[in-house]
Amino acid sequence: MRCLITDDLSPACLALLRDAGVEPAIHVGVSPDELKRLAPDADAWLIRSGTRVTSDLIDSAARLRVIGRAGVGVDNVDLDAATRRGVLVVNAPDGNTVSTAEHTCALLLSLARQVPRAASSIADGRWDRKQFTGVELDGKTLGVVGLGKVGRAVAERMRGFGMRVLAYDPVLAPEVAERAGAEPVPLERIWAESDFLTFHTPLNDATRGLLSRDTLAQCRDGVMVVNAARGGIVDEAALLEGLESGKVGGAALDVFSEEPPPAALRSLLAHPRVVATPHIAASTDEAQEKVAIQVTEDVLRALAGEPVRNPVNGAGLRRAADPEAAPYLALAEKLGRVAAQLAPGPVTGVTVAVEGPSVQPYAEAVMLAALAGVLQPSSDVPVNLVNAAVLARERGLRFEERIRPEPEDFAGAVEVTVEAGDATLTLRGAVFGRGDGRLVGLDRFRFEVRPEGHLLFYNNEDRPGVVAAVGALLAAAGVNIAGMALGREARGGTALTVLTTDEPLEARVLAAVAAVAGVHDVRAVTA
Repeated sequence: MRCLITDDLSPACLALLRDAGVEPAIHVGVSPDELKRLAPDADAWLIRSGTRVTSDLIDSAARLRVIGRAGVGVDNVDLDAATRRGVLVVNAPDGNTVSTAEHTCALLLSLARQVPRAASSIADGRWDRKQFTGVELDGKTLGVVGLGKVGRAVAERMRGFGMRVLAYDPVLAPEVAERAGAEPVPLERIWAESDFLTFHTPLNDATRGLLSRDTLAQCRDGVMVVNAARGGIVDEAALLEGLESGKVGGAALDVFSEEPPPAALRSLLAHPRVVATPHIAASTDEAQEKVAIQVTEDVLRALAGEPVRNPVNGAGLRRAADPEAAPYLALAEKLGRVAAQLAPGPVTGVTVAVEGPSVQPYAEAVMLAALAGVLQPSSDVPVNLVNAAVLARERGLRFEERIRPEPEDFAGAVEVTVEAGDATLTLRGAVFGRGDGRLVGLDRFRFEVRPEGHLLFYNNEDRPGVVAAVGALLAAAGVNIAGMALGREARGGTALTVLTTDEPLEARVLAAVAAVAGVHDVRAVTA
């Protein structure tokens, strides 16, 4: 067998391949045309972030059985194309946890004690001790946004410096946070009480610009900001404004919205209270060796027909095997994603019920798809049917499936109930026609809307003019309504309105909707 290697990997990877009788074919830095020529001879393909494995390359690789990504992210692999071809994709989600956590702590310490500026000053022959008075970490409050593997590792380490650690994660059991030495709190307390902020979330619609002008305004004066997770979580323009006004006491950044950073970010990077590094959090000899070994071992398992430890698209392979399950899996994932965003606090439990004979055979897979939907927006690793249960247990999330053989109102329905402390929220969906999944209920309200794009949920008084007032407000804000659904229990009581819009709603627009007379409980989500 032959393994194509098109990025620099640790020599340990080559030794493992050769010991297993697999021939490594190393071609680093070649053109896409050359990759297309090489791909047909590969049984396996090992990459890092430098190679893009596109659909045409996968289609040309008739012998290809597995693609291994030495690292976490797999956005440079066309997963849909790999799934259609039955090619397994594996990654190494754990290998760089320690390195990333340690670099975050190094940034935080460098920021607190102005280490880079002081080192640069003395290298230039100066002795300016008074300019570099720092702050102690002991007794300060650290706000950790995102308590996945890296966030937990940072929390554990910074507790050793005597810091009080607050943590927010939309899916988190309190006991998991407590084991990491952190107090689970809502985001509002993170902003209000933290002396230092560090981010450990994926970049998606919910986290893009999470630290913005609005959220910075809620922070303590002089707050210190650290981001070694994903560029774009921190609004760089707002951060620079905060530094210049003194609202932000300092910032340490390893990631940027555009990499390498463009000239427009020069003012931020050159600011005297900024510590910046070129996306090196995972760049240690140990981390690179760990991820290479992890992914190579999984590639060898796949070639031997054995179960792998870190599959990325195992769910997709099973879905392709049974086309009748596909619409229910897709619906369940959407229900989980939307329910987690609508939940009144961090999700601590998930119950998934399937109803009717058409969906009953896929109950376990449907539950796992819903779990994946709940977890993915806050996970720093890809979540699918294969690893959803494992990741849920890691976070202390309770979950169960229920089967209702007799349909209540649809031949095939899925119901996802999320627990958030003492509160619960139930979202219901059904499949119409040829795989058309729709939301059909939220708690006691019944309605019908496709779970697509950006959705706005709000309760309102059931009287003339309320819905029209919201529509006029959105129109004035330039927001196009793509769909609308209404639900009510009784005439003149409380109603539920669900709108789908072509673009996400800005905070000011949401605030304006909430201010409309007769409107309350305004919530915006992304499906």
